[in-house]
Amino acid sequence: MQGEEEEEDEDQPLSLTWPETSQKQVMYLFVFPIVFPLWLTLPDVRREVGETIGITEEIMGLTILAAGTSIPDLITSVIVARKGLGDMAVSSSVGSNIFDITVGLPFPWLLYSIFHNLKPVAVSSNGLFCAIVLLFLMLIFVIVSIAMCKWRMSKVLGFFMFLLYFFFLVVSVMLEDKIITCPVSI
Repeated sequence: MQGEEEEEDEDQPLSLTWPETSQKQVMYLFVFPIVFPLWLTLPDVRREVGETIGITEEIMGLTILAAGTSIPDLITSVIVARKGLGDMAVSSSVGSNIFDITVGLPFPWLLYSIFHNLKPVAVSSNGLFCAIVLLFLMLIFVIVSIAMCKWRMSKVLGFFMFLLYFFFLVVSVMLEDKIITCPVSI
């Protein structure tokens, strides 16, 4: 009977109603400062939020979610750039992406493989190889553009980096939506 109640609770949205037992009331007061802001701001993830407004998973991942996770990097880069440390700002933005690719993706995959008898993680993405090559090309273009601006931050450099990002975004979305096809598939 207890297992059936837990399954029913998982299907229900978060409720902020006052609990009946004193033990649950103490816990309610303890976690309320955390739960209430989350209840206000987070959508119910059991529903497919992005697809309800016609946005595919690929577009969500490449645009909205990527931008959301990059906001802290943007804020720190702007702060250090305003302090005259433009090289630190650029290094932070490039370094965080390299860290994501070399540690953020492989480490969870390694843990998955270890806990599942070294079973490989299946990654399904249209044009994954081309996207990786595109990332390396973008890194080369970023370094070349910085060198062309004589290793100084300027509005021209910022505009050029914005154009590079926009180009990467468009090509990646076109690869994911199979508008253009990658000649190499893995």
